[in-house]
Amino acid sequence: MTTSTVGLIAGLLLAIAIAVGGFTGFLVALVLGTAGYLVGGHVDGEVDLSALVGRRRG
Repeated sequence: MTTSTVGLIAGLLLAIAIAVGGFTGFLVALVLGTAGYLVGGHVDGEVDLSALVGRRRG
């Protein structure tokens, strides 16, 4: 699936969220979509979350 297809699907889902859930639903969908993107990118090796999470040295 290409990046433009994923962007199209995400845009359509956010449009449905704002139509059904109002502004609060839109914000929840946006936050969860961002979190899903970051976790998926981390699993694929495209995003490095170690700088955000921080690792403890023991």
